[in-house]
Amino acid sequence: MGALCCRPQPIDFDGEVNLFHFILSRCVGKGAFGKVRVVEHKQTHKLYALKYINKSKCVKMKAVANVIQERRLLEEIDHPFIVNLRYAFQDDENCFFVLDLMLGGDLRFHLERLGALGEDIVRFYLAQLSSALAFLHENHIMHRDIKPDNILLDERGNAHLTDFNIAVHFGERRLTGVAGSMAYMAPEILNKRGYSSQIDWWSLGVCAYELIFGRRPFRGRSNSDLTYSISKDPLKWPEDADKKCSRAGMQILKGLLERDTTKRYGCKPHGEGFQELKRHPWFKSIDWDTLESKEQTPPFIPDAKKANFDASHELEELLLEDNPLKAKARKANKDNMSAEMRQMEEQFTSYDFKKMQRRSYYPHNQHLVSTATVTSSGVTSSRPGTPANDLRVDGITIHGGNGHSMEISGNDLEAVRGEKVLDQNYS
Repeated sequence: MGALCCRPQPIDFDGEVNLFHFILSRCVGKGAFGKVRVVEHKQTHKLYALKYINKSKCVKMKAVANVIQERRLLEEIDHPFIVNLRYAFQDDENCFFVLDLMLGGDLRFHLERLGALGEDIVRFYLAQLSSALAFLHENHIMHRDIKPDNILLDERGNAHLTDFNIAVHFGERRLTGVAGSMAYMAPEILNKRGYSSQIDWWSLGVCAYELIFGRRPFRGRSNSDLTYSISKDPLKWPEDADKKCSRAGMQILKGLLERDTTKRYGCKPHGEGFQELKRHPWFKSIDWDTLESKEQTPPFIPDAKKANFDASHELEELLLEDNPLKAKARKANKDNMSAEMRQMEEQFTSYDFKKMQRRSYYPHNQHLVSTATVTSSGVTSSRPGTPANDLRVDGITIHGGNGHSMEISGNDLEAVRGEKVLDQNYS
């Protein structure tokens, strides 16, 4: 009799997705109020990244709106060079994002290990990320936190943009809230004169410069010094710049780091900026026709025999976690919830990419019903995606070190470290 009562309950894969559907594996990342670990879907045996956010910490850090916004934005995104959402659900303690798994690590990890990356490698990443940015901007989405930490490689070496925690929709009205990682912020954000999607191209330029030369183009010992440098300092090149980057490459960097947004590369309206970038001589070696189908061999392939992330996350999970993650049946009593908890309960809705069509919550994008077509056997994407045999990932931030993402107050912002700040007035 005892053996019968302890028999595990059968899993209802036809019902709403939940944590019981997954086998939990190693922890590979940690953020301000959540973690990332590898999981395997018990029915399909496919590997994903599970990003889970503690609700209580989320409320305490006043980030409820950001989590819900990220959840909604990810539902409408489906692109080969973005870490795409596959499932979303919640239990009494956590909100869960199940995302593409990237086992190649983030570019911060590789940058700190190698010191710098070759021009050919950076050109390939820029082509892929430019494609992703053009897609986002076409759908009225700006990322606002592009940096090496938020660029993840799959096991074959393709680059993917992740972490949409402070991404927003944009329209004709310019934004004024300060948000992002300060070292990668465009001057128009810091000058508080209003900004739009052009800021993403600036941030991409800072990333490219840092990846090629191993240092950022604008630096400062304090917030005010860094603000002045980003806003006023001329773009300077390292003494050995000509050994690391061609003249055409420097033209691209200079064009992306142009303070005048009417002249900045990528910024011309209606997608013309992206087309102009594609025509630049620096990208002559890129076959744009096959780029999104991932038919090209990336110039850098991560070492599959090594862990391309900070292994201390797994050790910390084993030794220090007082409430380890495990699947639990729901017990939530909505009558006793705070307003913030109720908001998450009602607005962080479930999503299953095999059963549901992607949609947009943004009025300007109501034409977008789906970027994937649901079939009887699953989903057939309308865009070329990551091949099915690829292991794919996610990340809050899969590394330790100088570029980690955090949600912090403006007064505590350590500008030189490039940490993330949520929408707020910056002092």
